[in-house]
Amino acid sequence: MMMDAEHISQELQQCRASLEEKEALLAAFSRSMAILELAPDGTILSANDNFLTLMAYRRSDIVGHHHRMLCNPEYAKSPEYAEFWRRLHAGEVVAGTLQRMRSDGSRLWLEATCNPVFDAEGKLQHVVSIAADITAHVDDSQENHSVLRALNRSLGVIEFSADGVIVGANSNYLKTMGYLPEEIVGKHHGFLCDPEYVASQEYENFWRDVNQGRFFSGRFKRIARDGRPIWWEATYTPVLDVDGLPIKIISIGSDVSYRMVREQRDREYQHLLSLGINETDNAVFITNDTNYIVFHNTGFSRMLGFAADEVIGKRPRELFEGQTAILKLIDDCYAVIAQGNSFHGEEMMIDKQGHPLWVSTVVNPILDGDGKLINAVCILTDITNTKMHEVLQYKALNAMVREASLQEVLTMVCLELEHIAPDIIASVLRVDEQGLLHPVAGPRLPEAYNQAIEGIPIGPCVGSCGTAAFRAEPVEVFDIANDPLWADYKHLVLPMGLESCWSTPIKSADGRVIGTLAFYYHGKRKADAFHHRLVDVSLHLCALALEREETRSRIHQLAFYDSLTGLPNRSLLMVKANQAIANAARTRIPLAVLFIDLDRFKQINDSLGHQAGDELLRTVAARLQIEARKSDIVGRLSGDEFVIVLAQCDLHRVTDVVKRIQANLSLPCHIAGVALTPLASIGIALFPDNGDTIEILLHRADMAMYQTKEKNRGRFSFFSDEMNTQAQERLALEGALRDALRGGDFELHYQPQVNVRTGLLHGVEALARWHHDQLGQVSPARFIPIAEECGLIGELGKWALEEACSQLNDWRRRGIKVPSVSVNLSSTNFHDLDLPQFIAGLLQRYELSPGDLTLEITETVMMDTNPSTTRTIHEIHAQGVKLAMDDFGTGYSSLGYLRNLPVCELKLDQSFVRDMDRDETVLALTNAVIRIGESLNLIVVAEGVEDKRQYHLLKQQGCDVAQGYLFSRPMLSEIFEHWLKNFKIDNFL
Repeated sequence: MMMDAEHISQELQQCRASLEEKEALLAAFSRSMAILELAPDGTILSANDNFLTLMAYRRSDIVGHHHRMLCNPEYAKSPEYAEFWRRLHAGEVVAGTLQRMRSDGSRLWLEATCNPVFDAEGKLQHVVSIAADITAHVDDSQENHSVLRALNRSLGVIEFSADGVIVGANSNYLKTMGYLPEEIVGKHHGFLCDPEYVASQEYENFWRDVNQGRFFSGRFKRIARDGRPIWWEATYTPVLDVDGLPIKIISIGSDVSYRMVREQRDREYQHLLSLGINETDNAVFITNDTNYIVFHNTGFSRMLGFAADEVIGKRPRELFEGQTAILKLIDDCYAVIAQGNSFHGEEMMIDKQGHPLWVSTVVNPILDGDGKLINAVCILTDITNTKMHEVLQYKALNAMVREASLQEVLTMVCLELEHIAPDIIASVLRVDEQGLLHPVAGPRLPEAYNQAIEGIPIGPCVGSCGTAAFRAEPVEVFDIANDPLWADYKHLVLPMGLESCWSTPIKSADGRVIGTLAFYYHGKRKADAFHHRLVDVSLHLCALALEREETRSRIHQLAFYDSLTGLPNRSLLMVKANQAIANAARTRIPLAVLFIDLDRFKQINDSLGHQAGDELLRTVAARLQIEARKSDIVGRLSGDEFVIVLAQCDLHRVTDVVKRIQANLSLPCHIAGVALTPLASIGIALFPDNGDTIEILLHRADMAMYQTKEKNRGRFSFFSDEMNTQAQERLALEGALRDALRGGDFELHYQPQVNVRTGLLHGVEALARWHHDQLGQVSPARFIPIAEECGLIGELGKWALEEACSQLNDWRRRGIKVPSVSVNLSSTNFHDLDLPQFIAGLLQRYELSPGDLTLEITETVMMDTNPSTTRTIHEIHAQGVKLAMDDFGTGYSSLGYLRNLPVCELKLDQSFVRDMDRDETVLALTNAVIRIGESLNLIVVAEGVEDKRQYHLLKQQGCDVAQGYLFSRPMLSEIFEHWLKNFKIDNFL
C-alpha cells in the first residue's frame, strides 16, 4: 500500500510538472500572439493583452461590441465579410492575411487563424482568433512591388533566348513599338532592327559579344511597327547558367527618341547661331581678359569698314583713336563690365571711310568660376536712321503741334538736314493739283532763285525737281552745266557754285506726287549712302507736313464754307460780319443785314426731290452774288436761309439793292425739267439803328423776314419797334422761368445713346424740359438763352447735374444698367469757380465714379478766353469726369480749340446728319469729323439720327455712337426704363 501511495504521489508530481510546463508554454504563446474570443453573432467576448496593445484599445472599449468595429468599414459591409462568418458557422477554420483597423484609424496586417468551437451537440459556442502582426513585412513587400510596377511602367523590357529569338516583352516596350505580343514573340531580334544594320558587321559583333556573356549598353535604333525609327537607351544583360554560358538575354531601356531629336535640333541651332552671328547686320566682336579682340563677325567689317587683319589682336581703343566720345564710351564700358555687369550705351562714331554713324552698344561680360572677367561680348547696332528720325521727327512734330506754318516746319527740316550733313544744301518744293512747283523751304538758297521757279510746271526737262515730280522717281544730275535736264535753268544755280543736284519726289499716302526734296552740292558728285539714309528718314516727315497742309485747307473749306453753294457758312459768316460791323463802327458808315428765306421751298423740295431742291439753292446762291460787291458778304445759314451783309449801305441804297435782288431771284429757271419762279421773303436790319452786334441784327432781320412771310410773301420788310412786342413776351417768359425754378416745374427727359458697333446702350443724355400752365411746353431753345442772359443758367445747370446723378444712382440701386449720363452745361456754368467741388460732392453723395458723368460743352465754352474758365474745365477733367464737344463742326473755332481742351467725345451736329444721305459734301465732312475723332482717339456721337439710312451711313464711316429719334425721343425716367427693358437694336433696324 505504501508503495502504491508513493507511486501515485510520484505520478501526481509528474503530472503537476507537465501541467505547469504546458501552462508556461501556453502563457508564453499567449504573450507572443494576439488572441481574440468572439461570440457566434460576432460580439467580442474577450481579448488578451497582446491583442489590446496591438490594436491600441482598452478592454472596456471593445468587449460587448461587434467584431466589425475592428474592420475596414467598406469590408464590414461587403459580401466577403458575410462569407467569412458563413464559413465559421459551417465549421471551417478561416486562416490567412487579414487587414484590421486600430483605434486611431491606422491599418495593420495580421496573419490569423480563426477556429470555431462547437459544443457536444455541434452548436457553435465561440470563435477563437489567433494572430500575429505582419504589417512591416506586408508594407516592405508592397513597396518593392510598387517600385517594380513603376519601373515596368517607365522602362521597356524585352527578353531573348541565347540565339536572339524574342521570348517576351513588357507592355511599355510593346506600346512604344506599336506591337502586340503575338506579333513579335518567336521572331528574331533582327525583326526589330534596320535591315542595313542587321546585315552589317557591327550587328554580328553585337551578338558575338553578348553570347560571350558581355554586358552591352548604349543607344540603339529600332524600327516601330509603323516604320518610325525609335531610339532606345538600353542595357543588354546576358543571364548565365552555372557553366557561365548565356541562357537568355534581357534588355532594359527607355525611349530617348525625343531627346535625340532635341539634340539634333540643338546642333542645328548652334549651326544657325554661328551663321546668324556672321550674317547679322550688327557688328559683333569678342575681347579677352586683356581687352584684345579675339573674334569679330563679318557684320563688323561691313558696318565699320575694317578688314580682319586690322581688327584681330587690336584693342578697341586703337580702332577709334581721336574719337573722344567713343574713347570715353570704351572706358566707361570696361569700368562697368569689370564689376560683372552688362553695359549699354549710345554714341556717334566715325567709320574707317570717315562717315558718321550712330551706334547702340551692348557689352556682356563672361566670368570664370571666381568671378574674374575672361571675355567680353560686344554688339554694335547701327541706329543712325533711328537717331536721325528721332531728332527730325521730334522737331517736326513739335512744330506741327504748335500749329507752325508749312514753311516753318519744312525750313526746320532743311536746316536739320544741313546740320547733320554740312556738304548739302536742302530744298523742298510743293507740287499743286495743277502740277505747278512752289518753293516752300530752302533756307540756304537765294530768294531770287525761289522766285524764279515759282509756278513753273513740272515736265520731262525741268531741272532735277520738275523732272523728278514728272517721272515720280528720283533724278540725280552729276553735272548741271552739261545735263540737258538743266538746259533752261542752269543759269539760275551755276553762279551760286552749285554743280550737282539729287531730287526725290515726295508722295502722299495714296501715291500722288505732292512735292520734291532736293540736295544740291558744290562740285560734281553723287549722293552717298549716308545722304540716301537722310532722304529715307526725311521723306515721310515732308509728306506728313504737306499732307497736313492739304488736310487743313480741305477741312477749312468743309468747315467754313457751305458744301452745296460754296458760300460762307454760318461760322464764317459770323466772323466776317463781326469784322464788317467793327469797320462800320469805326468809320460810322451804316451797314445792312438781309435775312433771306425762300418761299415754298419745302413744297418744291418735297415734290421735285432733294436734287431739284439742291439745284434751286445753287441757282439762288449764284443770283444773290450778282448784286454783291467785294466788301459785301453773302452766306448760307442752313436749308433755304441766306444772309447778305451790305457794307456802307444806308436806307436808300439797301432798298435799291433788295429790289434788284428780288428781280434777279424771280427770273424763271428750269429745275428738273420744270419752269420755276423763285421767290424770297427778306427781312432787313440796319446798323447801328437796329443793333450793334451781328447776333442782334440777324435776330431782328429774322423777325422782319417772318413778318414779311406772314403779311406779304415775296417782298421785304425793315425791322421796326413794333416788333419788340416779342421782347415783352420774352420778359414775361423770364419771370415765368424764375418761378419754374423755384417751384420745381422743370424735369429731366432722357434720350438714349446707342453704341453703333455693339448695338448696346452707350449712355443717356439728360435734357431739361419745362411745361408751363399757360405757355404749354416751352422749348429749350427759348428758355436756355433767357436763363443765360438773366443769370439763372448756373442754378439750372446745377439742378440738372444733381437730378441726373440722383437718377443714375437710383437706376444703379435697382439694378437698371445705364452706363453713364451726359449733361449739357452753358459757358456761364464754367464761370462758377465752385463747380468742380460741387461735381465732386455729387459723385460722392450718389456713389458714382467720375467716368459715369459726361459734361457737354459748346463752342461758346471753347472760345471763352477767361483763364478761370479753362482752369475750371481742367479741374473737372482731372477728377475723371468726361467732356464732350457738342455740335462739333458747326463752330468757327472748334478745330482750333480742340487741341486745348481735354475732350473725350465729339458730338456730330444733327445738321450734318440730316443732310448726309443727300449731300455728298456733307457726307465727306461727316467722314472728316469721324476721322478726326479716330485719329485723336475720341468717341464720335452722331446727333439727330432719325432713319435707318442715316444710321447705316454712319456705321459704314466708323461712327461710334448714334442718338436720335430713330431710337427714341427724350423720355421721362419711368418711360425710359420701360424702353430699356424692351430695347433690342434689331427692333429699330
